[in-house]
Amino acid sequence: MIITKADLIEYLKADFGVQEMKYPLLSRLTLGENYAMFSYIKNLRYLEYYINKKQKLWDKVFYYYHLMKHRKKCLKYQINISPNTIGKGLLLMHPGFRRIGAYMKIGDYCTVLPMVLIGKKSPLSDTSCCVIGNHCYIGTGAIIMEPVTIGNNVIIAAGAVVTKDIPDNVVVAGNPAKVIKVLENVL
Repeated sequence: MIITKADLIEYLKADFGVQEMKYPLLSRLTLGENYAMFSYIKNLRYLEYYINKKQKLWDKVFYYYHLMKHRKKCLKYQINISPNTIGKGLLLMHPGFRRIGAYMKIGDYCTVLPMVLIGKKSPLSDTSCCVIGNHCYIGTGAIIMEPVTIGNNVIIAAGAVVTKDIPDNVVVAGNPAKVIKVLENVL
């Protein structure tokens, strides 16, 4: 959770580090997709900072500025990630639809590809929660229906539909998602 300016800098460095941009200025000038995704994440981190900070008058101004910018970027990039849901080192590959709601908790250094939906099984449930561990990879078109807990170092294949808990260090695929491989020699 981003509370202090030092936390904000730590999160931004981790997020920038996973983007693998050799020339960020050139990427920004040419409107490269890596920079576009990083700009979305950067604004999200600033929004989280101003949400969690004890607000004075100027902090409220910055909060509303980043909130409006977040809403604009959500529409532009078709990404809807709620603040305070994702750990540091988030990697969004390519623009495209992603929805990560407010009741999610995603760990550090996770990769989320386009067309990913993480949502509720039932619209009537208010207490459900989805917890995804560290170093997870969520493939294109994956659907994760909460409440589920996904362990660390998990690879969710493209098009998988996750409806049950997943242990650490596995690869899952299919509809419904099943463990197809146990990973060895991981971090």
